[in-house]
Amino acid sequence: MAAEVIARLRVPRAFLDTNLLVYADDAKSPAKRSRAVELIDEHLRLRTGVVSIQVLQEYFAAAIGKLKLDAAFARRKVGIYAKLRVVEPKLSSVLGAIDLHLIHRISFWDASILQSAKEAGCGVLLTEDMQHAQVIDGVRIVNPFL
Repeated sequence: MAAEVIARLRVPRAFLDTNLLVYADDAKSPAKRSRAVELIDEHLRLRTGVVSIQVLQEYFAAAIGKLKLDAAFARRKVGIYAKLRVVEPKLSSVLGAIDLHLIHRISFWDASILQSAKEAGCGVLLTEDMQHAQVIDGVRIVNPFL
């Protein structure tokens, strides 16, 4: 128990983007799959992982669409990922995402992910969809597949 508390202090709270969850089930990308599973397991174990409602919805859609997984299996995975901290959007979240979109000239959906990460107090956003090492509003973007 004390070791987990110490480990949690060293591992910042991290926001897991949709692509990380999708790669965990993608048999066509074994290296990315292995890395994604490792990161998800670590953040589940340390209780440092965060996702949003948007990420859970996007994961389910990609799992049954792109990956052609069984919908019941994908639903069970959403239940597992819901054991991470889940950010639920509010009106202020949407307005904050719009502001990030306008200020930083990023897509609204990326801005929404960043806003959720910021609201959850995440220091890191794990994604391959944005510029690696960029810091936006205190959230550092890290591509875990580099």
